[in-house]
Amino acid sequence: MIGEYAMRGLGRCRVFVVAAIVGLAVLPAVWQAGAQAGEGVDAVMADDSLSDEGFRDWLDALRDEARGRGISDATLGASFRDVSPVVRVIELDRRQPEFTRTFWDYLHRSVNDARINRGREMVAAHRELLDEIHSEYGVPPRYLIALWGLETNYGSHTGGFRVIDALATLAYDPRRADFFRSELLNALQIVDDGHIAPDAMMGSWAGAMGQMQFMPSTFNGYAVDYTGNGRKDIWKSLPDAFASGANYLSGAGWRPGERWGREVHLPEDFDMGLADLNTRKSIEAWSALGVRRANGADLPEADMEGAIVLPQGHDGPAFLVYDNFRAIMRWNRSVNYAISVGYLADRIAGLPPIQGGRDAAHDPLSRDEIKEKQQLLNRLGFDAGPADGVPGPRTRDAIRAFQKQWSMPQDGYPSPGLLQRLQEKADG
Repeated sequence: MIGEYAMRGLGRCRVFVVAAIVGLAVLPAVWQAGAQAGEGVDAVMADDSLSDEGFRDWLDALRDEARGRGISDATLGASFRDVSPVVRVIELDRRQPEFTRTFWDYLHRSVNDARINRGREMVAAHRELLDEIHSEYGVPPRYLIALWGLETNYGSHTGGFRVIDALATLAYDPRRADFFRSELLNALQIVDDGHIAPDAMMGSWAGAMGQMQFMPSTFNGYAVDYTGNGRKDIWKSLPDAFASGANYLSGAGWRPGERWGREVHLPEDFDMGLADLNTRKSIEAWSALGVRRANGADLPEADMEGAIVLPQGHDGPAFLVYDNFRAIMRWNRSVNYAISVGYLADRIAGLPPIQGGRDAAHDPLSRDEIKEKQQLLNRLGFDAGPADGVPGPRTRDAIRAFQKQWSMPQDGYPSPGLLQRLQEKADG
């Protein structure tokens, strides 16, 4: 979901359970456990949902700020009439997965035969509309359908939380208050502009909305009234939703006529240290280094630059990704997500499955083991940053430096075997 920074890292992405007390411990005792319909949680109402003076005072200040931005009292009254913090939102926000999915695990969950076949049906069903949008924004139908499929399973899972309540909860909570306060003010602007009533503004627990799961700020920046009825309806209107998604990609740098990337075959002597999004070369330069298509054929001749990514290390598949891959990553900063969108789009178009790297181990990576790897890297003098169990860019750079020092393939991947090597060096 756009603007939800890794909300799939934190968000859509998400099936792990923590004890409810973790979320409840940070809340005032009188907060309301008000989960919305469709989330599988019973609503437990407090006798006086606004009896928490802290929340009431905070809400009064927010109302004043909203009025200062031109939001009407009518909108504020309708939006905040029954608002109260939602404990379920905090519980979901606090969840930390015990394991990190590998690329193959992520892909198998995201792109399967049912989703591919449904995607083809959706392209056929909406061909005329999608072709019109393609002509205007330069984004081919298969990509919009792939994004729709991954975001909401073609509209079947758009979220069951009242967005105003969810955002008010997260904005009141101090963890990322500034971000969600801004999103809440954007949501109020959407209501004030007449695009949707507050009770109909439904979305995810983190505030992502509609068919394509826009955050309110993204809506205000990129949503389109494609039907021309005066309302930007990304909830019920597929013309508005598809055009809004295409408008976002266009603004993110989408290059018409180019693909997202392709699976490639790397030569045996390939320098894995070059496999990094920040290392960009022309297709001609990659060809000179021995990079070929997955089937062994030469890369196409095209005036384009790309980068090599190894989402599951040197044992997994390799991809040469172009500018449109980076546009997809503006939607969601996850490499696995962006590859999944491109791959689903390719499969919808009838292109073959990924060929390489299927023997790579794809057991989930334990967060505790990743923390131990980070601790060992730091102890050995490789700056992996805080030991938080999240293998981000800093950790991957530290892994590459360790791998380079010990003549290992420099893929930056926190594989299970890496832990043993780190332990050996730390004990030595």
